[in-house]
This record gives sequence, structure tokens and C-alpha cells, in this order.
Amino acid sequence: MSLLAQKHFVIFGCGYVGGALADAALAQGARVTALTRNREKAAALAQRGVEVVLGELGASDWHNRIEAGADLVANTVSASDSSVEGYRRSYVEGMRSILAWAARGTRPVGTFFYTSSTGVYPQGGGAIVEESASTVGASPTGAVLVEAENLLRAAPSSVVARWFVLRLAGIYGPGRHHLLNALRAGTTQFAGDPKFRMNLAHRDDIVSALLACVAAPPAVRNEIFNVSDDAPATKAELLGWLARELNLPAPSFEGAAPGSARKGGVPTPDRIIRSEKIRRLLGWTPRFLDFRAGYAELLREL
Repeated sequence: MSLLAQKHFVIFGCGYVGGALADAALAQGARVTALTRNREKAAALAQRGVEVVLGELGASDWHNRIEAGADLVANTVSASDSSVEGYRRSYVEGMRSILAWAARGTRPVGTFFYTSSTGVYPQGGGAIVEESASTVGASPTGAVLVEAENLLRAAPSSVVARWFVLRLAGIYGPGRHHLLNALRAGTTQFAGDPKFRMNLAHRDDIVSALLACVAAPPAVRNEIFNVSDDAPATKAELLGWLARELNLPAPSFEGAAPGSARKGGVPTPDRIIRSEKIRRLLGWTPRFLDFRAGYAELLREL
């Protein structure tokens, strides 16, 4: 029997990653509840078998409409907008609201998963970045993510029995492949330093990492994990490969500004994100070992 069978799994932020997680949990026999403010998304989730509650995450009016003390809780929200204020509303205020809801229960949340970002790391210059790396000096939006992580880490065991923070590398997958879309639309000139490495994680591998945390033995708890394919490629390498696969002209970076922009407008540092810890402790291995494997599947689906 699946570890998720008959478990109550509450997902906050049931969007790109959270929606795929909901589908995987339903397939394994879980009862899934999701909070969303989007009526169209709510209808689509309900059709797939999700129990949907409409509400604003940062508010409290939904607290008595979702049963507290859930076996599993995932906070997979994304920013309402790319400003620091938007990040704070979504991540910090959202986390505070979820923890206040969890504290209402007669028993703690069994396991709480939070999808953060490798954007919490300030390191650049080709540094190899593991979970022990400092987050001091993170970008303004990265600092907000750290603040949200710390709220969960400080939650008492009477509220959250066990937690995992997953710091995700750049997410791509079905329906989310900006560079591929740009090439197909005829773009030939790209911004950013072509030598800067891109650390990536396929959506389906992120879901499998979350499920690996579900299956973690009781002794493994309260951990931070990087989630990446561990095969960083330069932007020039990725775009060049895609262009060749599509039989399109090679992309150009002539005159482009250095760095590559991320949310909040701060350049992404050049570094190598390592996810050895989750592989070692949980035995997780990504299905898509590098961008070629992931994008090859996306190209077949076009």
C-alpha cells in the first residue's frame, strides 16, 4: 500500500509544482485539499478530485474551513509579483497564516514541506553551493525567502512534528520553457552572460523529491535540501543545443548585459548548486539527469 493512501494532504499554492504534486498524491490514494484564490484553477482542481477551498492565503477566514492536524502539508506558493512586497505577501505572510492555522489543531501537522529557492544563496564566481552555504547577503527577495524558511524552522513540535525545506533550482517542464518558446518565436538575440551556468530542476523531479521526503524514515527530519539536476550548463550551451534541435540559427549574446536576470531584477550569480544531500539521505535521483534529457521530452511533446 502507498505511504500516501488515506492520508490527508493539504497543499497551499496548488499551481505549477503544487498542482503536479496534487495529481501524484491523488494517484497514490491520498485525500487532497487545496487552497486557492483563483476560481478557474479551483474548478480544474475539483475536476481532478481535489477538495478545494477558495481563499486568500494571507487571510484567516479559511482557517476554519480546512481541517487542521493534517498528515501532510505542502506550501508551494509562488510570489504574487516580483517585488519585495509581493514576495513578503506570498511567502512570509502566507507562512504565518499557515502556521497559525496549524496551531489550531488538536494534533500537529505530521510533515510540512516548503518549496523555497536556491535564490537564497548569494554566492557567485563559480562557487559550489551546498546547503551549509551562508545565506547572509542574499538578494532582497532571497532574504524574504529565508525569513519564511525561518518561520517554519522555528515552529514548535506541537504545531509541526517534522519539516523539510526544499530549495529549488530553476524550474522547467511541461508548459514552462521560456527559452524554448523564445527560440520558436524567432528570437535570436538573448540577454545575459553566455558563460553563466544555469542550475535547473524539472518539475516532475521536484515532485519526486517531495514524495521522497514523504517516504523519509522518522529519524530524518527538519532538513534543508537543495533540489537540482546537478548538471549545470551555460546559457550558451543550453540555447545552442535547443537551436540545433529545432534547426534554427544559433543564438547571439552580442552586446548583452552581464549576468542573467531573475525575479526582482537582481542578476543571478554564476555558481554550481549541489543536491548531494537529498540523494544521500533519501536516495532521491532525478529522472532528468540534465537539460538535454528534460528538453528532449518537451520537444517530443510539441
